Amino acid sequence: MTQSRRNFLKTAGAAALTAPFVTTNLRAASPNGKLRHASFGGNGMAWGDINSLAGHSNFELVAVADVDSRNFAQVKAKFPAARVYQDWRELLNKEADNIDSVNVSTPDHMHGPIGLAATALGKHIYGQKPLTQNLRECRAITERVREKKLMSQMGIQISSEFTERFAVEMVHTGVIGKVTAVHSMSNKTWGDPNPVPAREDKVPDGLDWNLWLGVAKERPFIEGYYHPGNWRKRRDFGTGTLGDMGCHIFSGWFRSLGLTSPVSVKSTGPQAGPDNWAVNGRVEYVFPKTEFTDGETVPVTWYDGSSRPPKEIADLVEGKVPGQGSIIIGTEGVVLAPHMETPSLYRGGMKQKDYKYPKLEPRNHYHEFVDRCLDGEGKPSANFDYAGPLTESVLLGCLASVFPNEELKWDAGAMKFTNSEEATKLVHRDYRQGWEIAF
Repeated sequence: MTQSRRNFLKTAGAAALTAPFVTTNLRAASPNGKLRHASFGGNGMAWGDINSLAGHSNFELVAVADVDSRNFAQVKAKFPAARVYQDWRELLNKEADNIDSVNVSTPDHMHGPIGLAATALGKHIYGQKPLTQNLRECRAITERVREKKLMSQMGIQISSEFTERFAVEMVHTGVIGKVTAVHSMSNKTWGDPNPVPAREDKVPDGLDWNLWLGVAKERPFIEGYYHPGNWRKRRDFGTGTLGDMGCHIFSGWFRSLGLTSPVSVKSTGPQAGPDNWAVNGRVEYVFPKTEFTDGETVPVTWYDGSSRPPKEIADLVEGKVPGQGSIIIGTEGVVLAPHMETPSLYRGGMKQKDYKYPKLEPRNHYHEFVDRCLDGEGKPSANFDYAGPLTESVLLGCLASVFPNEELKWDAGAMKFTNSEEATKLVHRDYRQGWEIAF
């Protein structure tokens, strides 16, 4: 690897300060009138993103980077013209003049580093949830996209579906009055109470373990422990169940209530370990009031794994607490919003069939991103001005699980906890030597 490639990540953040402005009118910029695109990731969620974006007639896949070269075969089989790279930095170095946009669909710990490097070059970005693995990177990429006038979309595709948009309409029309509390949950268990196994296994042929680790500290490869999916359980790589599902499940009430940053967060579930996230979590947020809430603040409680709302909350929806979803409680009724299912109304004698369904035009989350990149008109619905604060709220809950039963008071402007220097230290991560990011 050349010295310039080694230094690319370190200098990418600073480069954003001097990078030329890139127009968002790509119909003029792209030689063939198409959105020329690169994917960071070639399997799993990335493969889904590639194929969903490729459903747009004006999308062109130019290049793919994946640390596991075993994933190249399926990419080349379906997109034979796409160039493939194992090192994402090499892709950016060689393809910067050939691409207009990217999707970042890697393990969480590389969302920020890759996304910041790509946006430093003026590339529009479809970023998988959570936008980044830590708060400082999230704020940085949100501000960069705004400053450089780039198009952005977070991969919370459920936010474009009728089910979530219907729940938002219910709150906005006031059918349940003003919202007094929200309870959200996921029965997934992306955590691990056990210590890291004391062993080292052979790295599979085709996998560049050093590139997979990226900004994280060096450690032995353990078969099935990190790659391809269990990284979600590990604090250096994933964000646990809350980070994995929170951006999806929070989105409906976060948008409907017009929220931004919480003023405090408290974990009352098990403590995250030094290496792994906990399971069966419970996190209590307090958000400032908005026009859609009742009282000076609105409490939101998150549950995961086997943790569930108490009986008095379950009784409000006749015990129909979903495996994943939200219960939005208002002064005049309740909305039960199961994840990816049509919401239900509980409001005195009013029945679901008595509520008039809103007319919502169909919206394709992926195609919306392509269209906005090409026409430069408006912003995608889950752009980073929305998705950034949403992700920050999710990440605050993850961080709080390291400090159980402590009410952490959050100053969003200063990006610090006013009552905990130790918690503030985790707003930013330590980067492996040679992989530092210049903000």
